[in-house]
Amino acid sequence: MNDKTIVVGIDLAGSPKRDTGICLMHNKKIVKYATLHEDKEIIAFVKEAKPQIIGIDAPLSLPPGRKTLEDNNGIHLRECDRELTKRKIRFFPITLGPMRMLTLRGLYLQKRFKRMGFDSIEIYPGATQDIFGIPRKQYSMEGLLKGLERLGIKGLNPEMNNDELDAITGGFTAYLYLKGKAEILGTLKAGAIIIPKKPK
Repeated sequence: MNDKTIVVGIDLAGSPKRDTGICLMHNKKIVKYATLHEDKEIIAFVKEAKPQIIGIDAPLSLPPGRKTLEDNNGIHLRECDRELTKRKIRFFPITLGPMRMLTLRGLYLQKRFKRMGFDSIEIYPGATQDIFGIPRKQYSMEGLLKGLERLGIKGLNPEMNNDELDAITGGFTAYLYLKGKAEILGTLKAGAIIIPKKPK
């Protein structure tokens, strides 16, 4: 019986000019990782990986009542964003300048992946790292790497850059989601962020 869980984690950049970290994980083992730029590179990586699910670090839904980001109805936060605020997890609102590009790119790739037969979930590496007491990349790359090792992730190495480590965090979150060890903030229909259940 093959119980291998195959996930892809993507730390998406808003622009193809900036680095996007991506990884393929079988269970908690990193099989492949890379820093990519163009949409076609990301799509090709996913097509080859054939994941059961893709964890994307980018907003994959709009605030209530908005059909587009330009449709400013005065609502800037989604239910899942408000839940992050309640839990004191820092994030950037999706209507904030640079986040708009990231949101548009995330929504575009989610649709492409769906047409290819792959489901995507919105994840947030910073939230996962906070929940497990791991430093975020801007505070300590070494601490982040060691923290991921403590979670039992295999195949890590010190040469990985910060975007790749966030992609791995995202892949791990997607793995936990498939294993029933994650929490859904918001609703999958209206917009949700997937975070790990708090360790007991």
